[in-house]
Amino acid sequence: MSLLVVGLSHRSAPVSVLERASLSADAKVKLVHDTLAAEPATEATVLATCNRIELYADVDKFHAGVAELSTLLAQHSGVALEELTPYLYVHYEDRAVHHLFSVACGLDSMVIGEGQILGQIKDALALGQELHSAGRLINDLFQQALRVGKRAHSETGIDRAGQSLVTFGLEQLTAGREPVDVWAKDKRALVIGAGSMSSLAAATLARVGVAEIVVANRTAERADRLVEILVASGTGVVARSVPMASVADELTRVDVVVSCTGATGLVLTEDNVAAAVAGPAGLVPSPPLPGSRSSAPAPAPHTPAGLDSVLARLVAAAEAGMRLADGGVARTIVPVADRDGCPVDVPAGDGRAALTGVAASSLELHGTWADQGEAAAQRQPRKGARSQIDVAPVRLALLDLAMPRDIDAAVHRIPGVRLVDIESLAEASADAPMAADVDAVRGIVAEEVAAFGAAQRAAHITPTVVALRAMAAEVVAMEVARLDGRLPDLDERQRAEVTQTVRRVVDKLLHAPTVRVKQLASEPGGAGYAEALRELFDLDPQTVASVSRADAAGQAGQVDQADQADKNDDSGRAS
Repeated sequence: MSLLVVGLSHRSAPVSVLERASLSADAKVKLVHDTLAAEPATEATVLATCNRIELYADVDKFHAGVAELSTLLAQHSGVALEELTPYLYVHYEDRAVHHLFSVACGLDSMVIGEGQILGQIKDALALGQELHSAGRLINDLFQQALRVGKRAHSETGIDRAGQSLVTFGLEQLTAGREPVDVWAKDKRALVIGAGSMSSLAAATLARVGVAEIVVANRTAERADRLVEILVASGTGVVARSVPMASVADELTRVDVVVSCTGATGLVLTEDNVAAAVAGPAGLVPSPPLPGSRSSAPAPAPHTPAGLDSVLARLVAAAEAGMRLADGGVARTIVPVADRDGCPVDVPAGDGRAALTGVAASSLELHGTWADQGEAAAQRQPRKGARSQIDVAPVRLALLDLAMPRDIDAAVHRIPGVRLVDIESLAEASADAPMAADVDAVRGIVAEEVAAFGAAQRAAHITPTVVALRAMAAEVVAMEVARLDGRLPDLDERQRAEVTQTVRRVVDKLLHAPTVRVKQLASEPGGAGYAEALRELFDLDPQTVASVSRADAAGQAGQVDQADQADKNDDSGRAS
């Protein structure tokens, strides 16, 4: 096994880089095709979510593989390699397996323990199968990752350590003032998009008790289908679909917006949102001070001409003695960990050249350093950040779960608007307490990684053992035929007894060596035993290769059957 992972995630790269490096569906297909066309890779697939892009490949050369995969990621993501290189992490062989299993269990998610990543891993496997780029290693690895993730959720309380990104986002919208179901009661919601994450968001909104859900999507059929599912859910929610052209009108009628589309540009601009909340609903009167002489409404404010909409409202509110509802999140740029502390010197300039010649262990150390440094940086107190709890009620709550973002980040400055997006979710989750069950999940991951490695190493020698036994059976057949020529008078019973005796002798001679060589091959460093067996018994390499191909074909058939059966209990998928 020579599994290599090259990628970046919310732990190693700032949101601005992840946003620019996101992959469209077509880009993922082209990336996989180009990876297979590259000399070092024989299998490949890509795991691309809203907060990670990871390219998995079976390579025959480590350094060439790292350089090639990094270059391809840069080419297809549109971010220059020299800019992307400092944020990339590299995992190889058992470390790569450990990484994917941790991801599958939700240990590497923005919200620890969330389960939507399992759907994304299944999508990555399906992509590899559809493109015929997933061979035995990728199939085995991703199938086992799905099983490990489900085991973690069923045997531990990892679900208590965090929630889905949707639920966590809704909790951030409430600003901690009240439970989500109380906050959502009788609210009207607009869901933009009808993909997996948008569908999950709509189902979550219906479950927590919103009164109405409006679904807007570029493809009307998908929006109508989601509405049908919501109506049939039994939650009592009123649901309808509208074309994307009607989003501006719907913004004036709803209280909550959740957006997650695959658009490459903004879906909601600052002007869109400002226009929706303009007017009396955009201004929230301050409560009367104790002992105030009058609680009569203030006169209508005068809006000076020549100022932009936000500044005009600020001035108008000041003139009227009113207080603006500001639900925005004050953001700071989170620095990546101090570059001087990195164990690998990654110079500026040609990112590919910087990766060439660096040892596998050093590159993995660089990935670990980047993970820890980014996490530590995010845990730093954000000076000057305003608490979301200490804000007035809002006119419009916006949850942006898209990457790249759907909603202009500038809308958080609009009075009466609260925006929660991937960046603010990352900040909010950085200090989330770790549940005790996380340790149990880590134990499961370590156990499963060891078992997977042993199984892969043992499987590597199986074709050689099968070829050896086939050669032994051929020798037995030849000797029995020669005996028939020398002793033609043997009856059928005697001939059968002689044949069985010779077979038993051969089986007993081969039993102990073949069992022992499988045990030795399953241990770390046991890959050389297959080669030794081939040399000792002068086995034909073509025979061994044919056994491997037949075994791989059987494995692929089993994977397809298992995947079909597994669709019945598929978890919700994130975008």
